[in-house]
Amino acid sequence: MYKLSSVAWPLIQAEELAALLGEGRAPVVLDVTVLLAPARFDGDYRPESGAAGWREAHVPDSRHVDLLAALSDTGRTLHFSRPPVGRLVEELAELGIGSGSDVVLYDQGSMTWASRVWWLLRSVGVDARVLDGGFARWRALDLPIATGDDAPVRPPAAPLHVTAYRPAWADRVDVTAIVEGRAPGTLVCALAPAQFSGAEKTRYSRRGHIPGSRNLSAKSLLDATGRLRSVDELRVLAAAELSDSESPVVLYCGGGISACLSALGLVVAGRDDIRIYDGSLEEWTADPALPLVTLPGGEL
Repeated sequence: MYKLSSVAWPLIQAEELAALLGEGRAPVVLDVTVLLAPARFDGDYRPESGAAGWREAHVPDSRHVDLLAALSDTGRTLHFSRPPVGRLVEELAELGIGSGSDVVLYDQGSMTWASRVWWLLRSVGVDARVLDGGFARWRALDLPIATGDDAPVRPPAAPLHVTAYRPAWADRVDVTAIVEGRAPGTLVCALAPAQFSGAEKTRYSRRGHIPGSRNLSAKSLLDATGRLRSVDELRVLAAAELSDSESPVVLYCGGGISACLSALGLVVAGRDDIRIYDGSLEEWTADPALPLVTLPGGEL
């Protein structure tokens, strides 16, 4: 299901953001970096705040948001789950984000964390933009860099009035219904092929993928500069896996983060029937009764 999107363009180039900052028309710029080391063994999950790296170097006038403590549901055992919508609105207001706010998100990695927050904000009606190529692209262009503390918060011009999330998310019940053939939908794993097959160590309880899933690696949607591929390239990649897909397309990964980068790529390509399985494999693999599939060369 492809059509021209009616939402705001979800990307901003580094040069464009630098021009806005230089003209004194700065949007709300948030660094949402989280550090997540590769698994040394199955179940090795070690997220760390990116605040220290932000203080050493960041886009001028930006603030760091620690997703370990904000814009996530810290009351759940699952990491980085979306928070109750009322709390999200309150936290956004504290960051200067309200109705009509111009928001730019970036991270110091491969755009996955920025994409996660972009999807979260999109699901409550805030059309944020992701810095294409992230901070790496900013530095590669030798654009101005700041150090030190947060920029002052500018109160939003208008409050954000939201009482519920848009239908942008899927849960375990939804995914189970698709697996069992009781509901329409196409499951797509955004992890790398070796993680999809089960060949690589996983941060979660068990290796493999949810039965019936297709594989569209989030990282495959980026070019050599770390930016999203062109619209035409994204459509070709999506068509290779999704040309005969049944709607909705439910994206998942390990913890609902990389899946949002895949969502970003698909939205840019014109796809509009996307859901994110928020619990992803962290939730699915924790229940030994739920099935997983490994491919030849993978391991249980």
